[in-house]
Amino acid sequence: MHKTKFWVFLASVLLASSGVTEEIHNQGDELTKHTVGMLKLDSAEREAAGVITTSIQRLVLTNEIIAPGEVYLNAYRTAKVTPRIAAQVIERRVKLGDDVKRDQPLVLLSSVEMAKAQGDLLVAEREWMRVENLGKEVVSERRFVEAKAARQLARAKVLAFGMTPKQVAALLRDETGALADGRFELLAPIDGTVISDGFIVGEIIEPGRGLFEITDESVMWVEARLPPEDARQVTSGTLAGIGVGDRWLEGTVAKVHHGLDETTRTIAIRIEVKNRGDVLHREQFVEVRLQVSTGEKVIAVPSEAIVLLNGTPTLFTVEGDEVRPQSVEVGAIRGDWTEIIAGLSAGDEVVVKGAYFVKSLILKSELGEGHVQ
Repeated sequence: MHKTKFWVFLASVLLASSGVTEEIHNQGDELTKHTVGMLKLDSAEREAAGVITTSIQRLVLTNEIIAPGEVYLNAYRTAKVTPRIAAQVIERRVKLGDDVKRDQPLVLLSSVEMAKAQGDLLVAEREWMRVENLGKEVVSERRFVEAKAARQLARAKVLAFGMTPKQVAALLRDETGALADGRFELLAPIDGTVISDGFIVGEIIEPGRGLFEITDESVMWVEARLPPEDARQVTSGTLAGIGVGDRWLEGTVAKVHHGLDETTRTIAIRIEVKNRGDVLHREQFVEVRLQVSTGEKVIAVPSEAIVLLNGTPTLFTVEGDEVRPQSVEVGAIRGDWTEIIAGLSAGDEVVVKGAYFVKSLILKSELGEGHVQ
């Protein structure tokens, strides 16, 4: 009697266990089905939806060093205009802020010293013409050499005082000598903008005093100061972004100074920047972002390709027409790129644009089957 009850009990347990096992197995299949969340999207459908995919490769990512910067004039594109002899300002030809072209007249000056040099040149030129016409057969060799040397010296003197070769030629063509009045023009040595003109008409200007400062503002310098450990990562040619308000300009590191500032304990970095839109001006403060390389290749994707699915960072891999979510472990974020430490291999095809659209399709599919993600 007891044996019969035992076998009945055992049979009932086995039958129950079998049902539970089958139920668990069915639930496991259902869980797997919803975890995978595969979608069918062919290339035409992806293109129509704005979904872009690419094959992932190892990349050398860049880090950003952020520092304040100050705008300076490009000294290689800046010139000061100064007289070489004492002279009086007769007439101003340009004013502050004017754009000028190379060899454009800037100011008319008058000088007693220049007048004497111009007169000496006319005398030496006439003497040389007489001697040259007579020839060595008529005049002595000494007179011939002295006349030629005097002409060359007189010409060199007026050029050194500030006349241009074109002005000298005009002086020598004038047979009346009326142009030998001590007047001469200073010309713009470069194309650029007049950024200073500290003088008034009638003023006596001493040699070496700056009358004008002209600069080409199309390319400016920005100086940033970095701690030595950051400066070691920067080399000539390093790319830089220069922030001015809500605008950003591209620049390139032109020089890393070797000296350490004794007060700030920093190293100066000079950046050349194309001044598009004329937004950079001398002594302006800007934000500098230097892009320095990590030196090693890593698997990385555009940050917008990563979405959260069930609270996990996820990418969408593509094989043919199948799009599947793939959970990944993310690493460092550098700019618009995120390093992938695990879950992805080089060569995998992934969605890099339109990831949120793909996620919405998967969630819609899951919700349609009674599951909330």
